[in-house]
Amino acid sequence: MKLKILFLLVTVCIIMPEKAFAYLDPGTGSLVIQALIAGLAGVGYTIAIYREKIINFFKKRDKHD
Repeated sequence: MKLKILFLLVTVCIIMPEKAFAYLDPGTGSLVIQALIAGLAGVGYTIAIYREKIINFFKKRDKHD
């Protein structure tokens, strides 16, 4: 029980720092946009792969009937 409370306190201290002295340069915005575009492309590619597998599964199934 004490370990759970300690873990919770450490997690809260890490997630909610009091002050953050950070500098975000203009390149950071383009990095975020690039990461979002890459994520969307990855999701689209994954959907395209599984969509093709599902379509092929049902096509094979129809041929056997």
